[in-house]
Amino acid sequence: MNDPDLADLDAFAAVARARSFRGAAHLRGVSASTLSEAVRRLEARLGVRLLNRTTRSVTATEAGQRLLDRLAPALGEIAAALDTVNSFRDSPTGTLRLNVPTFVARVILPPIIASFIKAFPAITVEVEAEDTYIDVLAAGFDAGIRYDERLERDMIAVPIGPRVQRFALGAAPGYLAARGRPLHPRDLLAHACIRHRFASGSTPAWEFERAGEIIRVDPSGPVVATVTDLEIAVALSGLGIVASFEEWLAPHFLSGGLEPVLEDWCQSFSGPFLYFPSRRLMPAPLRAFVDHVKALPAE
Repeated sequence: MNDPDLADLDAFAAVARARSFRGAAHLRGVSASTLSEAVRRLEARLGVRLLNRTTRSVTATEAGQRLLDRLAPALGEIAAALDTVNSFRDSPTGTLRLNVPTFVARVILPPIIASFIKAFPAITVEVEAEDTYIDVLAAGFDAGIRYDERLERDMIAVPIGPRVQRFALGAAPGYLAARGRPLHPRDLLAHACIRHRFASGSTPAWEFERAGEIIRVDPSGPVVATVTDLEIAVALSGLGIVASFEEWLAPHFLSGGLEPVLEDWCQSFSGPFLYFPSRRLMPAPLRAFVDHVKALPAE
């Protein structure tokens, strides 16, 4: 039996992690057929099936999972070792892949990415916005950005963007004139509230805090959406009270389209963190980005 090609092993690991030829191909910038051929070639050389394929899913066989468990750390070290030559260039090159929440992608990340690309023009940054928790490394990303996530062992977290943020509630002046202004979180149960549903399907309760007292309410209303722009537009039309990041509502507070509601009850929380694996050899694009983020002034 000939020794397997390293590129075929890497292709297998990418597909097994993504559980999809198409998904792995998208992350790698190659065709699904190229990855499929690489896996077939590897299976033929090893004489064992590594992946179970159906029209709906791709899963590792027992042999495939055992190979992946041993292979993934080694491939990571090989890639990082090869990437060390980047340190000898005037400017690092390569691709940085980030998985971030939608809010971060739209509000926090743009100026950071802009200044980073100006400093490191040879690096390409790929950003995927996703509001569900995923294993970013298994999905082929170099790092992720999340809020107060419980990080896995060997992960490092670095603050990125504002250190403190706040949720806010707002309603159109016409709505408040017609329905009255809530003075306590429990008053929201008698109001029309515009709810946000995450991609996971959860619609979390609204949580408030004042003087150490924490209150959670689960109000109802005319609209439940996964798109914040739609939720704000519905509130601006006078149909109810919306809750979101203060940064998203602030422009409408300034314009008068919305008025703040229950300001003294709205909670503050810690800002987002860039998180990535703790490993001896870090890819040059990721190291450059981490150093760039650390050098930014605290907000």
